[in-house]
Amino acid sequence: MRVLRVGQLDSELLDQELVSLLQQPIQSALSQVSASLHRRFQPEITLFIQLVLYRFSVWSYGASYGAKLQGLRYVHPKSTAFGIPKKVLAMHGALTIVLPYIHSRIRAYGLSRAWPDAPSSDRRRKTWEWLVSLESSYGALGLISFVTFLWNGHFRSIADRMLNMRLVPSQRLVTRDVSYEFMNRQMVWHAFTEFLLFFLPLINRRKLQRRFNRLTSTLAAPFSSKSTSSSKAKSRGKYHSLPDNLCAICAENASLSLNNIASAANAANIFTHTTSQEGAGEDSDGVPAYPIYTPYITSCGHIYCYHCIADRMLRTADESGENDEGWECLRCAEIVTSADRYLVEFNEEVEIDDQFDFDFSPTRGSDEASFFGRGRRGSEYDFSDLDLESESNLSESLSVGYTSLSGLSSSED
Repeated sequence: MRVLRVGQLDSELLDQELVSLLQQPIQSALSQVSASLHRRFQPEITLFIQLVLYRFSVWSYGASYGAKLQGLRYVHPKSTAFGIPKKVLAMHGALTIVLPYIHSRIRAYGLSRAWPDAPSSDRRRKTWEWLVSLESSYGALGLISFVTFLWNGHFRSIADRMLNMRLVPSQRLVTRDVSYEFMNRQMVWHAFTEFLLFFLPLINRRKLQRRFNRLTSTLAAPFSSKSTSSSKAKSRGKYHSLPDNLCAICAENASLSLNNIASAANAANIFTHTTSQEGAGEDSDGVPAYPIYTPYITSCGHIYCYHCIADRMLRTADESGENDEGWECLRCAEIVTSADRYLVEFNEEVEIDDQFDFDFSPTRGSDEASFFGRGRRGSEYDFSDLDLESESNLSESLSVGYTSLSGLSSSED
């Protein structure tokens, strides 16, 4: 029966792939012990794997694993009911496994001892030339044998031709249909991996995690014994007791910083106050611990630094997306939808031509604040007739809106 040449060549390729596949875990394990260990003993590792595979395939069943996958097996003219004679199999294993190992070791030994560079009269140089001539002769014989194999389809290698071992179908009735199952499986897996590489970057992991945590907390709420207290605490943020003239985001950043322990301790002391008292959140010099620079008022009515509120809202928008909720205020725990510049407008009737030094500190013991400025000529001016935007709550507007400007002055050009 005629055997397909492609099946015989594929069986040899499958055997080589199996050997290389088994070498990888051994080499990776040896590389953990020593970086050069697997390179030194790579021929021995290959020899050991090939001998083990030959023992449990050709020696036992008369066919290699690649030949079994192609539905082929070895036959010999002297084959019996028990298979090919063991003497023939031993010679076949020596020619296909042991002899290539000896050749690779002799060649590596000669190169390490500089046999090609020895004098022409030296024994080592003659041995090297003899080895090179054998390699050339073997290559020429291999080419002739392969061309003959392509011509008649018999004897895939020189060893098979020398021992008269042929590959024949393992069954009498053989279907010559080519199976594309393996190719189809590879194509499906390749398309699936490409789909995952395209789809996974589109998934927002943090958004899914927050929704999952929210769902679990909602499901666990009826079974919690502190559901009433948690609902009451929901209306107040983590920094609800922080004085209004301090930035809650700056205080949170300072409390979370591991490089500034003193600031964290100061922030912890500030948060324990239940009511905001006069002078709260200031150090010994009267300077606020976390002043508000460039104040911006949120949609819930609380004031933060421009840099702080812009950074939090942009970061939340990038992480959450358009469909998710926004950033929660640290004082009232409400969702912040917008933030505008916090301004105190002066009356248009008052014209100020000179540059002044302002003192915005409120007068102690009174409900109103006195404003004084010093002009270029050194004379004092009274700004008690200025009309602020929130005239009824003057003290609170000044303490919240312009605390960060306390002590600042505009110098003369």
